[in-house]
Amino acid sequence: MSLIGRGLVLLGLFAAIFGIVVGLQAGARKSAVGLAWTRRAAYLFSFAMIAANVAMEVALFTHDFSVSYVSKVGSLTTPHWVTFVSLWSSLEGSILFWGAILGIYVALFTAVYRSRHHDYVAYALAVMMMVGAFFALILSAPADPFRPIFPVPTDGPGPNPLLQNHVLMALHPPMLYFGYVGMTVPFGIAMAAVLCGKLSEGWLKPLRRWTLLPWLALTIGIVLGGWWAYEVLGWGGYWAWDPVENASFLPWLAATGYLHSTVVQERRRVLKVWTLSLVILSFLLTMLGTFMTRSGVFNSVHAFSQSEIGPIFLCFIGTMILFSLGALFGRAHLLEPEGRFVAVVSRESAFLLNNLVLLIFTFTVLLGTVYPLVTEALRGVKVSVGEPYFDQMAVPLGLMLVFLMGIGPALPWGRSDGFRVLKSLTLPVTATLAVGLGGFAAGIHDLLPLATFALCAFTAVITLEELGAPIIRRVRLRKETPVVAAWRGLWASRRRAGGYLVHVAVIVVVAAIAASHAFKKQAEASLAPGQTLVLGDYTLVFDKVDAINDPNRTSVVARLRVSKNGHPEGAMAPALNFYNSQREPVGTPDVKTSALEDLYLSLMSFEQDGSRVAIKAFVNPMVAWIWWSLPLFVFGTLLSFWPERRRAAEKRTAAQAAT
Repeated sequence: MSLIGRGLVLLGLFAAIFGIVVGLQAGARKSAVGLAWTRRAAYLFSFAMIAANVAMEVALFTHDFSVSYVSKVGSLTTPHWVTFVSLWSSLEGSILFWGAILGIYVALFTAVYRSRHHDYVAYALAVMMMVGAFFALILSAPADPFRPIFPVPTDGPGPNPLLQNHVLMALHPPMLYFGYVGMTVPFGIAMAAVLCGKLSEGWLKPLRRWTLLPWLALTIGIVLGGWWAYEVLGWGGYWAWDPVENASFLPWLAATGYLHSTVVQERRRVLKVWTLSLVILSFLLTMLGTFMTRSGVFNSVHAFSQSEIGPIFLCFIGTMILFSLGALFGRAHLLEPEGRFVAVVSRESAFLLNNLVLLIFTFTVLLGTVYPLVTEALRGVKVSVGEPYFDQMAVPLGLMLVFLMGIGPALPWGRSDGFRVLKSLTLPVTATLAVGLGGFAAGIHDLLPLATFALCAFTAVITLEELGAPIIRRVRLRKETPVVAAWRGLWASRRRAGGYLVHVAVIVVVAAIAASHAFKKQAEASLAPGQTLVLGDYTLVFDKVDAINDPNRTSVVARLRVSKNGHPEGAMAPALNFYNSQREPVGTPDVKTSALEDLYLSLMSFEQDGSRVAIKAFVNPMVAWIWWSLPLFVFGTLLSFWPERRRAAEKRTAAQAAT
């Protein structure tokens, strides 16, 4: 299996290098023969990387401990689902999995554009192969997962206990990988446009679509990561501005800026170089995020251990930065002439301001994340940048983005009519004042959550008006039922409607975060059997301690009875799990979820004889709405992604040109 795996990785490396050389030549010479060979190289690379992952899974499931990676993360007692996810549970396997996902993306891209956009495809595949060659090179030497070992051990330690403590680890990392790796495709598309010296309308659409998919994957991965942290780490929260959390958030911010910028580019023919720059930045930030998680330079529960690939990653990131900047400065002047803004108070100006705020947000998070590392490297001084910095900087920027999400759609394209703008803002401003005054009257005197709820109301009203206007018109003019009008209205303008549905999801998340931070309650106590802990309306009665033995772990469970305002609410059972490969236990909090709040219990410690336990309890308002926003994110993005019919697209393009 070691020979098969290493042979496949080397085959992928050869195919990628061949694809780079032939692809660049084919793009420069516009050679159809060269393009055909580039496609063959792309398919061969994809096959090799996917097959190498299959080989590793076979080695994991057959417990082939002669393979170094299996001896590192495999175990005879590990459940099957954990054995499967062990592929991405450690450094070498995660990079191998990265290669498989890149292979999937490259094969899909090659197949989709087998007969279109010949001027661009060779360059795009060559750039993607550059990334593929780098990862194949790492897999062939410094992070070789197929290295044979001798003597062969009879068993292994299993993967990191944190990764086998919750089923979300089967979903969260793959989603992040599909987001990270997927940014390679729009990067290749953007660089192809720069190298060709033109960004046509036809090539802009693939750029947007291939950015939407990894953006959605990153969104799902970030939300699932927060859910995992909430369900496993036992601290009652879901986001702590951890460096590796930030690593996924940074490219998400940049890609969000691009998706807004492309609307202005298509509509007003402006921001062409800016749009391409945001795509390139998104890719570079995914590379930086990969460096953060796999180099070992950051301390994090999400990061892998120290490794030798950190300097190699930095060299690759530096090379990609020089390549991107060189291409942009050398070729950007060849792109078609830019249009211009015709009014300051307009929708395009709101989009531009939105982009600037997102860019400032990205820089703020990046600075707080890498500053401690740079300070330690240059001055030998350890500096900590914690939550206070991020909260102080991120909260006002986040509120500004919520406001711009609302005010943008309320403004017209081009020159605006002041009276019409004021009229369109009457209802949103009224809703803002009503929520603000109502919240103050209800006892919310903290300015930050009050302002957040008011701004969310402002943006929600405008967003729902924009979503509902086509539906109302269809009901009035075509006499359709509201359900039929809603479906047909959404489908007829699916790109626009999908964007607004995503905005609704963002509003839900922002409101839920504000509520969970502002109104959280917590308490902790040491309890003997029969003793109680009171937190808000809840009364917790500790009954006993149980021990549960599984093949891969032993769990100590505290049994508690819960009542709310005197009414029984059932039982809860937070636990501590002990794995053979780790001395410290891994917690499993118990969470009782409702639409308004979660009751969250963590077992902190226990006496061996079960005579006493230490319990930490939280009441977290509206946290579940963060997870419940996912269907809206998914449906809205897929609705926006779904291609328009050619005739409808031509009509929309003509209408935009007319305005």
